[in-house]
Amino acid sequence: MPQNQSFRVTPLPECAVVITGGTSGVGLAAALHFAAAGVRRFALLGRDPARGQAARETVLRHAPEAQVEFIAADAGDAAQAQQAGERAQALLGGIDVLVNSTAADFTPELLHNTPLERIAPILAQQLLPPLHMSRVVLPWMRAQRGGVILNIASDAAKVATPGESVIGAGMAGIVMFSRTLAMEGKRDGVRVNALTPSLIGGTPLYDRIMAAEFSGKLFAKAARLAHLGVAQPDDLAALIVFLASPQAARLTGQAISLNGGISAA
Repeated sequence: MPQNQSFRVTPLPECAVVITGGTSGVGLAAALHFAAAGVRRFALLGRDPARGQAARETVLRHAPEAQVEFIAADAGDAAQAQQAGERAQALLGGIDVLVNSTAADFTPELLHNTPLERIAPILAQQLLPPLHMSRVVLPWMRAQRGGVILNIASDAAKVATPGESVIGAGMAGIVMFSRTLAMEGKRDGVRVNALTPSLIGGTPLYDRIMAAEFSGKLFAKAARLAHLGVAQPDDLAALIVFLASPQAARLTGQAISLNGGISAA
């Protein structure tokens, strides 16, 4: 098929960016990096209004002239995801970039120690937010002949690790979803990639993982393999901004491990 020159590849300063899970951790770091790259239209989605307002004020301190909206929503709920997407679309006048960076509340645990009733919530909390939000924005991106969707998963999608049987299943689901959506979206100029970090230092999830007896021992070993250093939110944010930029206009369907060398052991 001939290369289609009608796709919309929007310079970052002209982009409207929506970040699910944008009130802390990687999501908030990404918002700050986008602001530094000239983005001036944001919608930050999260469940906690107080944290959302604090995140909004943080971004505004870095870019006082920006439009920064906070939208309270649980993207794991289909109706709330739809309403949040529609509100973001209306407030920003469009959506060019969607970053799905929600963090689960669960830590690694061997399957035989995992209560049966916890399995469905673990999978739902990981899988549903990026699937819901991608489904909401995809028709708009197809109609405008361009857009970027970036989903944060983890290396548990690629490497079998004791204690991550359920978590790994959810993360693998995000990666396969992202790759398949990239195939579905490329003919309309929609790029989809996944980021698969291992540990992310300086986050509440990192603190919970390292404080728990089982996962603390497991990931202490992993951290020792990160000879380039354990990834930080700013590391992920810098890669997110690159993947959303015109410089990555021909990169789609990838799952990129940013983990300080853990997977290069």
